[in-house]
Amino acid sequence: MTTELLNQSADAANSVDSLGDELASDIRQFVTFLVGEEVFAVDMAPVQEIIRLPEVVRVPLAPATLDGLANLRGKLLPIISLRRIFGFEEEAHSDSTRAVVINFGEPLGFIVDRVASVVGVDPSKIEDASSMQGAIDGDLLSGILKDVSGHAMVMVLNFEKLIKNEFSEIAALSKATQARGGSNNSDLSSKGDDEDGLTNTDEHQLVSFEVCDQEYAIAIEDVQEIVQLPENIIHVPRSDSHVIGVITLRSRLLPLVSLRSLFGMSGRSLDEKSRVVVLSLGTATVGLVVDSVREVLRVPKAEVDVMPALLTRDGGTGEISEICRLEGGRRMVSIVSARNLFNQSAIREALSTMKQTKHPLDNTLDSAEDELEEEDEQVVVFHLDKEEFGVPIRSVQEIVRVPEELTRVPHAPHFVEGVINLRGTVLPVIDLRVRLGLRRVERSDRHRIMVFLLNGVRTGFVVDQVAEVLRIPKNAVEAAPQLSSEQSRLLSRMANLQKQKRMVQLLEPAYLLENGQMTELARLGR
Repeated sequence: MTTELLNQSADAANSVDSLGDELASDIRQFVTFLVGEEVFAVDMAPVQEIIRLPEVVRVPLAPATLDGLANLRGKLLPIISLRRIFGFEEEAHSDSTRAVVINFGEPLGFIVDRVASVVGVDPSKIEDASSMQGAIDGDLLSGILKDVSGHAMVMVLNFEKLIKNEFSEIAALSKATQARGGSNNSDLSSKGDDEDGLTNTDEHQLVSFEVCDQEYAIAIEDVQEIVQLPENIIHVPRSDSHVIGVITLRSRLLPLVSLRSLFGMSGRSLDEKSRVVVLSLGTATVGLVVDSVREVLRVPKAEVDVMPALLTRDGGTGEISEICRLEGGRRMVSIVSARNLFNQSAIREALSTMKQTKHPLDNTLDSAEDELEEEDEQVVVFHLDKEEFGVPIRSVQEIVRVPEELTRVPHAPHFVEGVINLRGTVLPVIDLRVRLGLRRVERSDRHRIMVFLLNGVRTGFVVDQVAEVLRIPKNAVEAAPQLSSEQSRLLSRMANLQKQKRMVQLLEPAYLLENGQMTELARLGR
């Protein structure tokens, strides 16, 4: 343990060499560190390691002392501010800032301003802390070190008691989880759509996107995922002009086809707004490159017209199968048929190109990945501030733009920001930032309303930006540390995507509102 600590903390290493063989068996080892103007020590036994301060993901509804969650060699590590626990003034982190990882069953990283040394202390220099009067609660101290490393007195922190005092709720939640056999809220996300009333055979659920300033959509069940355009594209010689090239997506080759070129529109340079809409039909998969992705739409079939036969190609086998009439006919969205699109010669050539380019090992990998794909979880990723959150794609009713003004309703629940008219239905709108205890921000063009069906009531939540539809491998999803009772229900899981250096907090829509709030919302919709 000592060797591991010294290898990972250059600060501590320089002070240990002098200990050598002169340490007697009864001499105890401590790590000393500074927080503010105070010098502290911790017994070496629970110290797992000392690390430089990692990047963290901020977690809503967590204790104020939690700085965030970090990725430590593939495992989630809560990072906690000792300054906040002690009520010290906040200061910017420096090159000397470290996280001391303490492990009493579950590792926790505690931020300290500087690690001073590792010292061996004779028991005669350790005194009881009962008489200690200072800036720190005496109950959090297990002793005082006298005349150590040039300091007259060094306070020994009792991290076991500190964790119990500050995070008692976490301990209670952990025990409750163990008593339940380790179950968590993720069971809710596996409910059938019919149980929550999410499936409606009288509606189309579509993903809409833009090509050459025109809006198109495709059935959401045909969309495998939506990803950003990668930097590395393999360009295939002598391929059709519609075929942009081939990319690698999770160890598999994916042909890219330009929808602009396919529709005979003018070309345009690809940019940061360009997206790849990954479509699948049977065993075939192709990536359609579009100018930008707009929204997830839920459209009543009454507002959808079949494309007139005279306007379709080859007697009704054209790519555009239907037209949506939205906003009273002012907004027209062309629905692209994935099946008809796959009959296009350009798509068939792209798939043929992919087979010719295929790596010899891919045949072996395909069967294994097909099995894994069934275990993948498809989520809609959105942003709140700098953090990424995700919800199961089946839970999203639709995604719409935020109107310039929301209608304020007298006697509406306090948590409702306003309502909008969504195709004749009153839709309550809630700011998800406020729900999660984050600060409000000024609205922008990127803000969207994500619509969920909560206990039969359609409810909209404003998010900063909807980023993508992402397919997450099951083995990348793990239980999030339980930091509060509310957080453990609403944000119980985390997608830890190590290769992409991303952590996506997975939100359970069923817990977006409490039972009492749901009752108030139901009254509003009457």
